Amino acid sequence: MTNRTITRTDLVGALHKAVGLSQTDCTDLLEGVLNEITNALVAGEKVKISNFASFYTKHKKARTGRNVTTGEEAPITPRTVVIFRPSLVMKAKINGVGD
Repeated sequence: MTNRTITRTDLVGALHKAVGLSQTDCTDLLEGVLNEITNALVAGEKVKISNFASFYTKHKKARTGRNVTTGEEAPITPRTVVIFRPSLVMKAKINGVGD
């Protein structure tokens, strides 16, 4: 397994190679998709991309946490987090099932 990180530039390059659009058009396409996903999550909507994953937000309440090193209590503020749930198809591919 490698520690390589896929960047936006890598995704744009893959789109360019697969679809044949210009780099600029591929950049605009990728940015548009990412913006749609982000805007939907900000609006509290669930995003489901079939055979890939679902994204949704979850609201977490305020609570008291504890510093593991010192044992000191610290307040944790309420916040909204993004949850990523891979599809069964993605899980199977990652685990090498059905190759």
